[in-house]
Amino acid sequence: MVSQPIFHQALLPFLFCITTLSLVVADPTDGFTRLPSPSSNFQIQKHYDLPQNKCYTFSNGVYRFWVYTNDTSSTGTRARCELRIGNYYTSGVLQFEGYFYIPNGTTGTTIHQVVSSGVSAAAATATTSQSTVYHGSLTHFLSPTLETNIYDKWYRFSLIHDVGANNVKIFINGVQKFNGNGQVAGSHYMKIGVYAHEGASHYVESRWRNIKLFTR
Repeated sequence: MVSQPIFHQALLPFLFCITTLSLVVADPTDGFTRLPSPSSNFQIQKHYDLPQNKCYTFSNGVYRFWVYTNDTSSTGTRARCELRIGNYYTSGVLQFEGYFYIPNGTTGTTIHQVVSSGVSAAAATATTSQSTVYHGSLTHFLSPTLETNIYDKWYRFSLIHDVGANNVKIFINGVQKFNGNGQVAGSHYMKIGVYAHEGASHYVESRWRNIKLFTR
């Protein structure tokens, strides 16, 4: 057997240390404090006058939202069934974390939003962030693409909103996929579910579990 050169043997512990360190990736929640369960402030928002159980269920820890996009609207919004999470916030850094699942065939629907009330009458309402499903990909608004081939799998979704810096970061399975400006100042809140857009499939659905909020 040929022994390794002494130089290589001396480097082995050092190389092992470098390789190990390179595998350590910061978690999005590092440095954050978890807030109490937001469930006490949950509110279902929907576009039509049907019983809640016709577009939303909660069973075995899973929140399920669905709509048929040709349903008539009584509120002037597009077809939607969404869960508003928590109260308005106007400052600080808030992080949402949850796991989402999109059944095959759903397209043209927003599944997570940071909704804002603007500071002027000209911008009375706006959306700071939208995460939307298009043809099997998750996008931030229309672009950029956050993740492809998302159907029929659970994904960890983390969004950090720094109000003072007007910054939004989005992570999928702990990996940062977006870092950019928000859209508007003012008061904000988050919600999940389905909100159909033009060109949406006839039926849209999203599922969520393990919903948490953090602050820093």
